[in-house]
Amino acid sequence: MLDQKEKRLFMLNTIAVVGSHSALDVCRGAKDEGFKTLVIVEEGRDKTYANYFKTNGKVGCVDEVLYVKNFKQLLEGETQKILQKKNAIFIPHRSFEVYVNDYDAIENDFNVPIFGNKKLLRIEERNEHPNQYDLLEKAKIKYPKLYENYQQIDKLVMVKVSEAQRKFERAFFLCDSPLSFKVQSDELIKDGKITRISLETAVIEEFILGVQVNFNFFYSPIEKRLELVGTDTRRQTNLEGWSRLPEKYQEMINGKLEIKYEEAGHIAVGQACCHRN
Repeated sequence: MLDQKEKRLFMLNTIAVVGSHSALDVCRGAKDEGFKTLVIVEEGRDKTYANYFKTNGKVGCVDEVLYVKNFKQLLEGETQKILQKKNAIFIPHRSFEVYVNDYDAIENDFNVPIFGNKKLLRIEERNEHPNQYDLLEKAKIKYPKLYENYQQIDKLVMVKVSEAQRKFERAFFLCDSPLSFKVQSDELIKDGKITRISLETAVIEEFILGVQVNFNFFYSPIEKRLELVGTDTRRQTNLEGWSRLPEKYQEMINGKLEIKYEEAGHIAVGQACCHRN
């Protein structure tokens, strides 16, 4: 935690974040450390930040909102000047990358001080190199087997492919053979949910049974150590309700329900720890 002198110094700065994804988490943490907070919002998508979580005495964590017509305006000079005048430190998250959708511009034209390394943002894209799989390889961390093409499928796999309409979102489907891959992908293409072009760059990944937990790490350049800051899991649209049905009811609606993996939110996961003497 910061001491009083450090807090007074940092009060001169504003933590800025795009109004989506983990914006409220960022603002809550920033307020706890004595920073001012600013959330950039699109017109019509502001109530969460401008009303419900607006700072009001001890309640709320958003001090100010900055309106833009669309998030691509973050790359415009006028928007950046406003943030610079407020001594803003910008916190990037996945929605920022997705909505701006221009890594070259983020790296070269976004001149607001940013927390972290701008050149690491594009690594989240599966079709960029290096990407997250390259990092896992370098760190010698195991990950599910990847298939170069659908004809190699010999067990249960999950296919991750960009949606046709919302290219920043991915459609998911399970299959266990080249035939089932063809049947399901052809159906999705027919329904206009994916395209044949996007299917060519899809990630085909071995499906691993087990508890699905996100481990969130942060490397502290001050302490020079890697810190585990939390664990969470995802809540995903109708998959949540379907998975909680008794087996006989799951079978009853199989084929009638399209299982969706769209994220509705994240929830914390407690970790059991043991210590050796």
